[in-house]
This record gives sequence, structure tokens and C-alpha cells, in this order.
Amino acid sequence: MEQYKDLQLTIENAWENREDLKNKSTRDAIEEVIELLDKGRLRVAEPVEGQWVVNDWVKKAVILYFPIRRMETIEAGPFEFHDKIPLKKGYKEMGVRVVPHAIARYGAFLAPDVVMMPSYVNIGAYVGSGTMVDTWATVGSCAQIGSQVHISGGVGIGGVLEPVQAAPVIIEDGCFIGSRCIVVEGVRLEKETVLGANVVLTASTKIIDVSGEKPVEYVGRVPARSVVIPGTLPKQFKAGTYQVPCALIIGRRKESTDRKTSLNDALRQYNVAV
Repeated sequence: MEQYKDLQLTIENAWENREDLKNKSTRDAIEEVIELLDKGRLRVAEPVEGQWVVNDWVKKAVILYFPIRRMETIEAGPFEFHDKIPLKKGYKEMGVRVVPHAIARYGAFLAPDVVMMPSYVNIGAYVGSGTMVDTWATVGSCAQIGSQVHISGGVGIGGVLEPVQAAPVIIEDGCFIGSRCIVVEGVRLEKETVLGANVVLTASTKIIDVSGEKPVEYVGRVPARSVVIPGTLPKQFKAGTYQVPCALIIGRRKESTDRKTSLNDALRQYNVAV
């Protein structure tokens, strides 16, 4: 990030003093950050020595991008939109397959060999190579999606802009996310995790490994290669005891060089609905 030190300083100053947005140099700096995001040269969050680091100032630039933009009419064939953020373009040159009516906003990065079925990717998001974003799935602002991820139909990957220090949702390489799953509030799926259909993960969702003799509980993070299904836990309220959602880790994918085989084995072995 050293090469972007001047950009960062300009963004931080504008964040503290919005009068700076009147300066062309400040607006140009914001535009440059969004362009870098769009090309994948800059990320809202990135792995550094095995740990994910959130670049707060980049997220600030995304937030500051909105007040310097004007509402415009965007036409795409017979379709019309009215928004501040332009649509992403140049898919052929990027090597990205985009099926009508898929939409990605400018400022989102799509790596080569990404496939977008009719779906939506918001500004600030990063989608790695070979990832499938299936029908009516949404990838929220600043979400970080790894390579060779399968995001099934109707999945909701949450976005985050504020508070700026909040981590985005992070889906690491090789994950499989089953139909109608919801992953929000900065939850991180480590490599090659499998979520069965309808799993809901928030920052407070209890994620319980029930594959051993004693339960092991996680919050906000699913360990690598976990196979996860939806579950419930009893919780006492004034009106009585009721079941609340949780997520159950019922096993692990094999550590295999053939990831496709490993995934198929896991789905069959644990009878996971996708």
C-alpha cells in the first residue's frame, strides 16, 4: 500500500473535512481509487501474511464517491436506469461471461473466467477467477469473493460500507454456497467451505461443530473445508422457550488435490441439500 500513500492521505483528509470535495484534486483522487478497485489493483480487504486486513481508507473513498457523482440516465438497449454509479463495461476484454440480466456496477472487480448468471455485483466487491455467481444471487458492496467459488441461486452475500472499520463478508477460495444462503455482517468462510441450502450466517449466529464427541462453537468464522447445514437451538424468552437459528458443522471436505471430487464426495457423504 506504500505506493498509494498520497492517495490515502487525500482520502483521509476529505473524510475529516467534506469541504475538500470541492477541490478537483480531491475528486480526482476519489475517482482514481474507484478505478483501481474496478481493475482489481486495490481492494477493500486483502490477505496479508495469512490475516485479512481491511483498508478503511479505500472504503471511505467508496462512500465519498457518491456525493461527487450526479444522477444520470443510463441506457442499455431497451432498458433504462437512473443512478449515480455507471455500469461496468468491457466484459469481453476481461474474459468474463455475463448472461442477461446480470449487472455489475463500476468499481466492482471481476477476474477472468468469472460467470455471472442473472445476478448483481455491487461497487467495491472483488470476485476471483473462475467463480460462478448464479441466478438472482447478489454480491454486496465491498464483499470479497475468492477464486473457484460457486455462489448458488438466490444467495445473498451482504455488503458493508459503514462503519468504515467493519470487515466485509469474505468468501475464500473454493467455497460452495448452496441455494438461498445468506452470509452477512463480515462473516468469513475459510477455504473450501460448503454451505448447504438455506444456511444463514450473521455476526451473531452460533456456528457449532457437531462432528466430534463434544460441540465446538464458532462465531463469525467457518473453519476451512467445513460442511455446514442449517440448525436450531432452544432459547429461553419471557414467553417461553423457542428455537432460534444456528449453523451446524457436520463434517469436513477431504484435503484433496481434486477439489471437484472432494466437493462431490462431501455432498454425497453428508447428504447436503444444495
